[in-house]
Amino acid sequence: MKIAIFLSLLTLPVAASAQNAAPVNFTADQDHQQMMKQLGIKALRPGPSGDATAPNHANYDEALANPYPGLPDALTLKNGRKVTTPDSWWKQRRPEIVEDMEREVYGRIPSNMPKVTWTVKVTDKERVGFVPVIAKQIIGHVDNTAYPLINVNIEMTLVLPANTKGPVPVLMMFGRSALPAPAQPAPADLEKINSAIKELLVKEHPELKNIFEQYPAYKPIPEQSPFGPGGFPMVKGDPPTASQLISSGWGYVLIDPSSIQADNAEGLTKGIIGLVNKGQPRKPEDWGALRAWSWGAARALDYLETEPAVDAKHVGIEGVSRYGKAALVTLAFEQRFAMGLIGSSGEGGAKLHRRNFGEAVESLTGGEYYWMAGNFMKYGASDATFGPKTANDLPVDAHELIALCAPRLTFISYGIPEQGDARWLDQQGSYMATVAAGTVFKLLGAGDLGVSNNYKTEKMPPVNTDMLNGKLAWRQHDGGHTDAPNVKYFIAWANKMMHYDKDRAAAGK
Repeated sequence: MKIAIFLSLLTLPVAASAQNAAPVNFTADQDHQQMMKQLGIKALRPGPSGDATAPNHANYDEALANPYPGLPDALTLKNGRKVTTPDSWWKQRRPEIVEDMEREVYGRIPSNMPKVTWTVKVTDKERVGFVPVIAKQIIGHVDNTAYPLINVNIEMTLVLPANTKGPVPVLMMFGRSALPAPAQPAPADLEKINSAIKELLVKEHPELKNIFEQYPAYKPIPEQSPFGPGGFPMVKGDPPTASQLISSGWGYVLIDPSSIQADNAEGLTKGIIGLVNKGQPRKPEDWGALRAWSWGAARALDYLETEPAVDAKHVGIEGVSRYGKAALVTLAFEQRFAMGLIGSSGEGGAKLHRRNFGEAVESLTGGEYYWMAGNFMKYGASDATFGPKTANDLPVDAHELIALCAPRLTFISYGIPEQGDARWLDQQGSYMATVAAGTVFKLLGAGDLGVSNNYKTEKMPPVNTDMLNGKLAWRQHDGGHTDAPNVKYFIAWANKMMHYDKDRAAAGK
């Protein structure tokens, strides 16, 4: 008995040491290689090059763009039976798609997720354009008692119109958390501050006295414009997105993805993914950065549900490019979000995986593999223990990701290559996915683009054509790699669909 107790005590320091071991510090290549080894992959096909002169340049010939023209049917069960009722969609087919998406594409959120505690750090009365607002900077601390070596603090800013009595819809946007126009002291107080700063500077650096005497009107802290950076710019074009939202009676949130999970492979053993894995590398079904960012957005929605001034039943999610992918993933998996503005999301977002046009599956099994589950790498394998696989082996495709958003408001946005929304993103392939997803929206009584669901024959409409009559919407604007030119259309469309009237909300009706 004494020997057994002694031996058990010997194991305690080892266990404690493992619990407090520092996070693994892999380079991107080391992490990529260890995942290939876990999967039994010996070689991956290189992704297409964006350089038109490179031997493996991306294809932009529409005649070669559909090597795998048949898509999985969003309304056919794995047993071959057709889905003909909403009940069958919700109870049978949707869970099948979610399972495949989690296992093979985006990864699973762990079951042991720690709690997030939100703290308001700053509350400020500001202006966005001409509208007074209440702006809050908020931090969500993720409980790290199980692994104190990694600290995750989700950073977000909430901005709400100050003079609205009723709760307002809110658009959550992936981006840097920043106050729109931090309030400054009154001019008389600012003058006192500047005088004190000058005195201190001269005391520490007497040589500055002559400079201040030459420039007596100089102020170390200049007065700011009363409208601040969130105001209306005196340039041609639409007001900034924040101004459009606030003037329309909405609020908005800026949530910083990098405060949730780093946008690089080296960070996979840190951030929220590393915290839950206790600093160890991922397994093949573990979540990637896109799903981690979407988890953070869902936790931010938890906070918004506690804000009386927020209509938590009408919170949307927005992003462009990689954050467009994350916004679509968020809307698809987190059903509490009521709407989404999905900007220029490309491969891993609204673009069909099976298309051979611009960015490809191989682009995300190589450089940006960390956005996805490890298992996704299998579909770029040219030599592996399981044999080669291609995009055609994926059990799901982008149209089914869009379909997971039904029947909620889903606005797919793109620009044009001539203005910088590169052909690489495959606008046509994303339109095809949106068309194919329409069958699910129609089944659920939500309405789609108003065209046939034959993705093989439907072509994109002309630029600046509104397809906004259903809860699934498409609009390609004539700008570049941004969704800003579509924001006013999104707001008007969403207001109509959710019957929102800012004047009634302002009156508390």
